[in-house]
Amino acid sequence: MSVLIVGSTALDSIKTPRGDHPRLLGGSASYASVAASFFAPVKLVGVVGEDFPPACLRLYRKHKIDLEGLQMAPGRTFHWSGEYEVNMNNRRTLKTELGVFETFTPRLPASWRNCPYVLLANIAPSLQLLVLDQMRRPKFVVADTMDLWMNIALPDLLKLLRRLDGFVLNESEARQLTQEHNLMRAARKIHRLGPDYVIIKKGEHGAILSARQKLFVAPAYPLENVVDPTGAGDCFVGGMMGWLAAAGGSVEAHLRRAVLYGSVLASYCCEGFGLKALTAVKRQAIERRLKELESLTRF
Repeated sequence: MSVLIVGSTALDSIKTPRGDHPRLLGGSASYASVAASFFAPVKLVGVVGEDFPPACLRLYRKHKIDLEGLQMAPGRTFHWSGEYEVNMNNRRTLKTELGVFETFTPRLPASWRNCPYVLLANIAPSLQLLVLDQMRRPKFVVADTMDLWMNIALPDLLKLLRRLDGFVLNESEARQLTQEHNLMRAARKIHRLGPDYVIIKKGEHGAILSARQKLFVAPAYPLENVVDPTGAGDCFVGGMMGWLAAAGGSVEAHLRRAVLYGSVLASYCCEGFGLKALTAVKRQAIERRLKELESLTRF
């Protein structure tokens, strides 16, 4: 089954202690789409400008990502520039140029409105709601978010939560949204806002999957060589959704393994700048790393 992914498509200029790389393919939809494409067909909805490099389009097509929903608009592509500290956890935004993304309105091709799996990658909740208004009874809808929307668009975010099956956010965002320091209590509060599944990302420490009556604590794949963590969270949720679409059947039955696949895809993302490491990975390597992750946690 296909995964519909809606989010930002951007050019990222990234500086870390390991190097400085300008104008790489980035954006939440780009990372999530590439990760999901290892398991299932992906339909991408986003917007790019006239300066969008042909090489980036070729990378999408290499992963057989359907681009019918990718809008080409007059102007410049969304550009983000950031710098990471030595620990790779703290980063500073140097520049944000919205370009054509500032007036982006997601429009779904008519044939895409029946997609069973929908990932609303990190964009304004008003745009995520607009996508859902165009859908016809999807099977499983997941949204990602960030602290910015809690600060400037909380009413829209709360409205969105009532329409979601799953909600993904990091631990600081979970605490901000619920005013609860304890993540278990935070997850229960988010369930009361709507979603049956809450996934709290903890970076290098893995993730917590909370269902209404069950809990799963997933580790991150341990890495010795972290090059660039940009997009790792998007790869995590993209890999998770791709695996769920490939598995089919009951979401509940496959969600724990999907979270582990997400952790594996996120680990590959961190091993290169932008999408360079992830796009070089083969499916067999993903399966090997998943087995390694399982063996590290079995007792």
